[in-house]
Amino acid sequence: MSRRPEEESPMPTPRSNMSSPAQDFEPFEDEGALLGEINPDMEEEDGEELFGDNMENDYRAMPHLDHYDNRNIDEDDYENMSIGDRMAAEEELRKRDRDAGIYRRDDRELFYDESDDDEEMSRQKRRAAEKAAVGETEDQEMIESIENLEDTKGYAIRDWVIMMGPRTEISNRFKNFLRTYVNSKGQQVYKEKIRRMCENNQSSFSVEFSHLANKEHVLAYFLPEAPTQMLEIFDEVAKEIVLSMYPSYDRVTNEIHVRISDLPLIEELRTFRKLHISQLVRTLGVVTATTGVLPQLSIVKFDCNKCGFVLGPFTQSQDVEVHPGACPECQSHGPFMINMEQTVYRNYQKITLQESPGRIPAGRVPRSKDCILLADLCDRCKPGDEVDVTGIYTHNYDGSLNMDNGFPVFSTVIIANHLVVKDCKQIVQSLTDDDINAIIKMSKDHRIADRIIASIAPSIYGHDYIKRALALALFGGESKNPGQKHKVRGDINVLICGDPGTAKSQFLKFVEKIAPRAVFTTGQGASAVGLTAYVRKNPVSRDWTLEAGALVLADQGVCLIDEFDKMNDADRTSIHEAMEQQSISISKAGIVTSLQARCSVIAAANPIGGRYDASMTFAENVNLSDPILSRFDILCVVRDEIDPIQDQHLARFVVGSHIKHHPSKKDDEVVVEVENDMSIPQEMLKKYLVYARENIHPKLQNMDQDKVANIYSQLRQESLATGSLPITVRHIESIIRMSEAHARLHLREYVQDVDVNMAVRMMLESFVETQKYSVMKSMRQVFQRYLLFKKDHSELLFYILRQLSQDQLTFQRGTNELEALTIEIDEKDLMDKAKQIDIHDLKPFYKSKIFESNNFSFDPKRKVIIHTVPETFTSED
Repeated sequence: MSRRPEEESPMPTPRSNMSSPAQDFEPFEDEGALLGEINPDMEEEDGEELFGDNMENDYRAMPHLDHYDNRNIDEDDYENMSIGDRMAAEEELRKRDRDAGIYRRDDRELFYDESDDDEEMSRQKRRAAEKAAVGETEDQEMIESIENLEDTKGYAIRDWVIMMGPRTEISNRFKNFLRTYVNSKGQQVYKEKIRRMCENNQSSFSVEFSHLANKEHVLAYFLPEAPTQMLEIFDEVAKEIVLSMYPSYDRVTNEIHVRISDLPLIEELRTFRKLHISQLVRTLGVVTATTGVLPQLSIVKFDCNKCGFVLGPFTQSQDVEVHPGACPECQSHGPFMINMEQTVYRNYQKITLQESPGRIPAGRVPRSKDCILLADLCDRCKPGDEVDVTGIYTHNYDGSLNMDNGFPVFSTVIIANHLVVKDCKQIVQSLTDDDINAIIKMSKDHRIADRIIASIAPSIYGHDYIKRALALALFGGESKNPGQKHKVRGDINVLICGDPGTAKSQFLKFVEKIAPRAVFTTGQGASAVGLTAYVRKNPVSRDWTLEAGALVLADQGVCLIDEFDKMNDADRTSIHEAMEQQSISISKAGIVTSLQARCSVIAAANPIGGRYDASMTFAENVNLSDPILSRFDILCVVRDEIDPIQDQHLARFVVGSHIKHHPSKKDDEVVVEVENDMSIPQEMLKKYLVYARENIHPKLQNMDQDKVANIYSQLRQESLATGSLPITVRHIESIIRMSEAHARLHLREYVQDVDVNMAVRMMLESFVETQKYSVMKSMRQVFQRYLLFKKDHSELLFYILRQLSQDQLTFQRGTNELEALTIEIDEKDLMDKAKQIDIHDLKPFYKSKIFESNNFSFDPKRKVIIHTVPETFTSED
């Protein structure tokens, strides 16, 4: 039986509770027990008994020791510290210790156990734990790759893409796409785009949807269905890649945006329905109104008015306003004020899109839709621009709609992600090298002017003078503003006036299709404010806003006005400033401003009474004032004259055109009339036009000033003598503008004499055609050498021969000699007429195509010209 411990050895004397540091326990007698050695021959001992009879002595009072040293006590008064202040102070102390390399025990205990301090713990694990303790996280542990990402496991796509696993996989795939995608030439497309973006200090770059669909089809499948979530991931990845390439680029911008371009499906504005909500969509339209660029809340912080605590940050979404619930400091429920200094803003602009005029179904009113531009998309467009918008179609709660309809109705907006303005510059940038080479090759053809004129409204027969005028108006001259003091317009204005049924409106419709930017309106349907601008009150904000009219919408384009004579005088007066100064001044409802209207005006008008009377001057035929007439550079008079030969050709052309373009016609059928080999395809003509307008800027050099001065002096005298159209200094500027337009048509950098001569010819034809018939003949003799410039002698001789044959036909009708099917004209009569215009050799004319195709033949033995008259003209009653 073992002995009690008291009997084996005396119990050590307990020391006082507050013993001196030098005093220590007495050593154990049994050293083996101290070392923890166990004797196998002895039974296990019970150990030291701590709960003895005198255990209270350890806790007895010792007054001389139970007090603090006065030297170490700070008895100054302190205010009670709040919980928030205490936490802030604790955090500051922790940060101080971390900076000094001291890690407090309570920090380290959260991340690893004391057992980790043994030698088996790797150095990397210890370093990771220490970094985690101070909030410095290393690269996150890679989540297991999801190979079958398109398997959403029954989740909606919007819910699937925000889960950690799919989100990380999407991020990795898109990062790999941006880093590795190469085009057919082996160039890294998106690394180059990012480099170019950073060179220009921009904050966004575009990703073509087709590239994404070819390389990462799953991402392209998710993107239209969950655009908000996917674009958020794309932006994060883009920012990470940009900062890896340029680590200090965050000094330029805090946000990098990915713009999705070339979405394959284009929706019309009127076809948006509920299934498009929260989808990525693409649409086309014309900008009709824009707001100013406003700051929008992006990341918000709030101040508690009661305790001053700063709440946040909160991310402000587009549709729901963020409100904090309660203050974590004082637990109050407000009021809260936005902290203006720490809140982050972004640019915000709202524009109104309207359906393009050419895409509106017949008989329908154009629909409109609001579009929101954020960040760097702001101020990319202005009223009148035709834009291609890709964005998120979403709903926007509108209280005014609920008040009107009495139940919850949502208005819809498009939050733009990608925006392209379709103008000359954008079209030129889209031209390929092959297109540019073809354009330059065409410009070297000496017949390029005739080819372009033949391509203007090819479905309309004849009217070469009008087609040349429209070609010059489309190419335009150079505007000048020396020293920003006096602006001189470069656009050419054209007025077409004549009999009904002469295709005036068809000319305007053709220009609307071929011009890169055109606005079509009619005089009866246009008011003064509809042409210029009008001020209206916004029904929601009750503010006065400015809406653009037709001339403002056609800025840097063409404004087409049909039925110009049907406009009221007050409405017509409103465009005086726009046609010459190319600006529109507004002073209404407290809005005083000036709008740009840099456009050509091409108008069509009918004469008084319906038909043009050649026995009166132009001013007597039309109901237009001299100020408005002087603003037109070219006046085109169209007369519906009776000419049996020309009427026959016109009828054949019209019938052949109808047969050729009939809907039931098949490609393998015989074409009745072959197109003129000189005409240019319409798409190529449009590319040629925009390339010339954007890249060619002709300069005046060594211009024949004496010629222009003499022409101007003679025109002034003739105008005073005949009392017809007044000639002003504007006509000199018109000659210069037409010279520049003719040089641009040939892609020439400098204006040559041939350009000036053509401009003088156009000006004189415009002036002579507006005279009375009796005065016109004498003026043609006076200005003959100018009017015959660059005219084909064959056409001129044919015109003379046709007049001779028509006189002969009229004589035979008067003598009832219509039984003969042929008319004989003496060559001497034609030679006398030809010598008057310095033409002495008629042999090339007899071999020309125009001579033979019009049923003329020449008998050299008898020296007579024989014309076979169609039977339809000889069998009249």
